[in-house]
Amino acid sequence: MRFLKTVVMTNAVVALCCSFAFAAGSVEKGKALFDDPNFAGGTSGKSCKSCHPNGKGLEKSGMKGKKEWRNPAGTWLRLEDANNVCIMMALNGKTIDPKGQEMKDLVAYIKSLAKKK
Repeated sequence: MRFLKTVVMTNAVVALCCSFAFAAGSVEKGKALFDDPNFAGGTSGKSCKSCHPNGKGLEKSGMKGKKEWRNPAGTWLRLEDANNVCIMMALNGKTIDPKGQEMKDLVAYIKSLAKKK
């Protein structure tokens, strides 16, 4: 019985760790979205990197403790909202789910820019 409890607990811990790894987002996938002019159905021919080559201007966006984000459309309380406004206005695309995997990947990439500085 003790062995069975150990196996069950080990499986639960591994599953929990894996769920956190997938929930966090992929920097590589986020960079690919950032560079893609067709991201979110964009029709402007631009990508995020058109306005932010190599992430320029976003270095502070991924910093811990940041409480607001500004872009030409205003001030936002969540990075996800600021991203969606840029997607709509600059890329002429459709907003993406703020809790979806694409947004998690995009945010992971933007946060990685703060670590480079």
